[in-house]
Amino acid sequence: MPPGFITYSEIDICPVAQVLHACFMLHFDFSNFESNTVSDLNFDRLYEYFCKVPSVQKNLIDSYGSDGKQAWWFKFQIDVDHPLAWQTVQELGHVLNYISKNERLPTQFLPVSPPPYMNGVAKDFLSWVIQCNHADFPPDVVCDWLEARLPNPVDDETQWKIKTDISELDQLSNKDLDQLVPPNPQP
Repeated sequence: MPPGFITYSEIDICPVAQVLHACFMLHFDFSNFESNTVSDLNFDRLYEYFCKVPSVQKNLIDSYGSDGKQAWWFKFQIDVDHPLAWQTVQELGHVLNYISKNERLPTQFLPVSPPPYMNGVAKDFLSWVIQCNHADFPPDVVCDWLEARLPNPVDDETQWKIKTDISELDQLSNKDLDQLVPPNPQP
């Protein structure tokens, strides 16, 4: 099992973000839960995926776990000095929070932090959490969504470059443009 796996939850409710964060520890005994809970989740694939994300890498993955019932989380930091840091936030926020206006994933991607006045600057203490409160949407499914929509291969930084000059669209054929933006999408 990769380092960072924990079977306890670190709890402190942040009133602004309404997320869990470190304050004190509770140990959950998962042995008595039925098989339709998230206590048997496997985080290996998601862990390996984030080890390849250029602005995250293995050393910035903090922890992951579940409450043994419905909810699970995956917590990591993003290297704020990495040139792809904000693009990583944007890509993950798009897929995990707002992939579709009408059909969103049952996930949340959000920042978490201990009190800044007690610890220090965001560079050292700001973390990010993917959390899901849906037992039928395990980390492997989240990994499927990320693999299908984030740059591929995810560890190739050249694939992360976003074209922002829309004048390039004028040079595309209608067929190529239709591939990028399908005409007449269904409402």
